[in-house]
Amino acid sequence: QVQVVESGGGLVQAGGSLRLSCAASGSILSVNAMGWHRQAIGDQRELVATVTSGGSTMYADSAKGRFTISRDNAKNTVFLQMNSLKPEDTGVYYCYWSGVFLTEVGKSTRTYWGQGTQVTVSS
Repeated sequence: QVQVVESGGGLVQAGGSLRLSCAASGSILSVNAMGWHRQAIGDQRELVATVTSGGSTMYADSAKGRFTISRDNAKNTVFLQMNSLKPEDTGVYYCYWSGVFLTEVGKSTRTYWGQGTQVTVSS
C-alpha cells in the first residue's frame, strides 16, 4: 500500500511564503513524476508544478517565477516552495506520485494522490 501525505499548508498574507511537503511511503519501485495540483472552490483541479524522475520541471504560467518544485529522492519527498503568494493562489493543494508500485496485483503503473492541504492567502 502506498501512502502520500502532504503538509505545510496554512494561512498567509499576500506576499508571504509557504513551503509544502509531500512524502510517499510504501512499495515504490520507480517514480516517473511527482507534483502538485491546486483546486479552488468551484474550480477544476489544475496543475501547479511537476518534476520528472529525470529532474525536468514544468510550471503553470501562474506559478512561474514564484514557485519552485524540488525533491529529495532519498526521503521520497517532494517540496513546493511558494513565494510572493497572491489571494488567487488560495485552494487545496494536492500532491501526486506517478510511477510503478508493488500492489496487491503485482507491479502496477499508477498515480497516487494525497488528501490535500489547504492554502489560504489573505489580501
